[in-house]
Amino acid sequence: MKKIFKFSCICLTATVLLSSCNGNTAEKNNATDSTSTENTMSEQGYIAMFEPNSLSGWEGDSTYWKMENGVLSGEIREDQEPLKNNTFLIWNGGDVGDFSLKTKFKISENGNSGVNYRSDRFTELPNALRGYQADIDGKNNYTGQNYEERKRTTLAYRGQRTEILNPADGVKGESKGNAWTNMKVLDSVATPEELKTIVKPNDWNDLEIVAEGNKLTHYVNGKIIAEVIDNDPENRKDKGLIGVQVHVGPPMKVEYKDMQIKIIK
Repeated sequence: MKKIFKFSCICLTATVLLSSCNGNTAEKNNATDSTSTENTMSEQGYIAMFEPNSLSGWEGDSTYWKMENGVLSGEIREDQEPLKNNTFLIWNGGDVGDFSLKTKFKISENGNSGVNYRSDRFTELPNALRGYQADIDGKNNYTGQNYEERKRTTLAYRGQRTEILNPADGVKGESKGNAWTNMKVLDSVATPEELKTIVKPNDWNDLEIVAEGNKLTHYVNGKIIAEVIDNDPENRKDKGLIGVQVHVGPPMKVEYKDMQIKIIK
């Protein structure tokens, strides 16, 4: 009986210790999970670009832009005068060269917007930018394409990997049919069938822009939608401003949240 009692005590002690260890481990794991969720982006080198309830750090026309609970809204209301020119909210982070920018977006059916980068100010108009844009539209005809605002126009349609040719090689490019003539299609990055299903209408979608050197890649919901190799030294930009757009047109609304950027160099 003494041996059985000792064995039982040992088993009971081991069980208590094991439970205690498991409990401590679970608490540590829960704490780690919570902390890692909050710090993942910062650990990867990303910084938040939004203040939760303020347009601080951005400049533009507050007639069309507002920030509430971490969500940036760009809106043309029915009771407003029609917008005469595209208007931008411009980030005050300065000229940015190589980077990765991540954000979530949601857009109404009639909406037309986009995220501009490596852009400069178009000084002839207020709150206007000129440069590369990851296009976004509510009808999902253009979302993800690379459109160069007020410059060379379309550099890559949805589903394309393109090269913008160097005009020094003999052919001077021009904008024709809303696309750049020195755009050479290298291959496909998404099929027409995929392009129909990647974007979730009337819902939040993930957008990522990666600019490294002369390679510009646009992702939507984790899928490459367009990629440009810009070999045109006369027209390309290696750094510039970042902004978001409300496009002229009917009443619309676009929303952005969780916008973060990692500067590569």
